[in-house]
Amino acid sequence: MLILQRKAGESLLIGGDIEVSVLSVDAGRVRLAIQAPKSVPILRSELKNAATANQEAAVEGASPLALLDALRHNEQNK
Repeated sequence: MLILQRKAGESLLIGGDIEVSVLSVDAGRVRLAIQAPKSVPILRSELKNAATANQEAAVEGASPLALLDALRHNEQNK
């Protein structure tokens, strides 16, 4: 894992075609702009985790309540 420090207005490049820019840093929140080809999927990690939990629940036949509990647990761990 690479850890970088960037200020508002600075950016970084990933490969030759993905640019991540820091738009602002306010009260512990960072706003990012990501420029990437349309073929590159960009998902927030909590959405990826929810999709994985949903797929696992579908395969296992888990109840909707179990899925809700998994999503709540994910939300609390932020």
